[in-house]
Amino acid sequence: MCQQITEAPDLLHLFLRYTRSCIKLVVSEAANSSFQPLVRKRLTGDASARGDEEDGVRDRRERIHRLSTHQDAARKGLRNQDNGQEPRLETPYDTAKNSHFKDLRALGPLEVFRADLEEEGSFDEAVTGSDYAFLVAAPVNLRSENPEKELIKLGVQGTLNVMRSCVKAGTVKRVILTSSAGSVVVRPDLQGDGHVLDEDSWSDVDFLTATKSGFWAYPVSKVLLEKEASRFAGEHGISLVTVCPVVTAGAAPARQIHTSVPGCLSLLSGDEAAFGALRAMEASGVVALVHVDDLCRAELFVAEEEAAAGRYLCCAVNTTVREIACFLSENYPQYTVKTSLLSGDLLEKPRVRLSSAKLVREGFEYKYKRLDGMYDDMIDYGKALGILPN
Repeated sequence: MCQQITEAPDLLHLFLRYTRSCIKLVVSEAANSSFQPLVRKRLTGDASARGDEEDGVRDRRERIHRLSTHQDAARKGLRNQDNGQEPRLETPYDTAKNSHFKDLRALGPLEVFRADLEEEGSFDEAVTGSDYAFLVAAPVNLRSENPEKELIKLGVQGTLNVMRSCVKAGTVKRVILTSSAGSVVVRPDLQGDGHVLDEDSWSDVDFLTATKSGFWAYPVSKVLLEKEASRFAGEHGISLVTVCPVVTAGAAPARQIHTSVPGCLSLLSGDEAAFGALRAMEASGVVALVHVDDLCRAELFVAEEEAAAGRYLCCAVNTTVREIACFLSENYPQYTVKTSLLSGDLLEKPRVRLSSAKLVREGFEYKYKRLDGMYDDMIDYGKALGILPN
């Protein structure tokens, strides 16, 4: 079964934090962890609804102590009614693994639906009455034995099934599709230095499918689902905006994490497998990062911004493994950077940069523009997870 993308659980938490609307969460059986928030009513309210910005650090610390097991719950499905009753399990087992939904519901109105990416009409009930649909997760089993089916075909099929439900509902004002910078940066022509990539850049599907090297199916799935979603939106008059985030940093309310956080902390933990993931990120010429809080805010921004259209790269920092190592050594002396991992051909400076100029030009402002803001709560998160010693 497919694994959960890293940012999906924290995005749910932050949607609840930053909106006053009722959130409908769809957990998909097929993807084993596909979370699709659907927002009813208006998105943002007054300043109190967004949360006091000065309390951001405190809020993140609280999240660290309310770690939630979203991936386990994805199999179970849970429906929360807006009547003050306890959440009702749609499948009567493993109640403990679904209990975190009670904590999330305390942050705002939350309904949870069960659906199947492969089944057309499976999302109809959840989408009915919704104003916005945020597609924030997709199949990500990078070690699948059949990636053409489990990543590429299922990713496209699931995306279109959600959009078909949006057409049937007739109330959805805009679909916000979360893709990935993986659909932007994997290009064999990016040799040498000085490359700046924006929304006009696409990963080379022909090259990837011909070579089938590494995790080739992931960027292919992202390119194809983006293009199919765009085609479908044009044919059915749907307002579609696509966000392409880079590697997400920061604390999340999930106990089971797969790539971003262990990779970002691997120079302190010494986890060679996780460092391999970090090193693989740099293979494209850059380690590009965004704090998950900023990613959520960007999703809401493009949903509300009337003129928003097309793709948006979401990237706050362009760096390298060596620059991260230097930063960690200077700012967290209580840990020892595992310099033995830094052997081989690593970049001193990024030779590729991902530009968020379009997003910023249209009025979005990043809160976390430096590594220190991204790593402060991630260090505590790593300790809470046992990745780092206390």
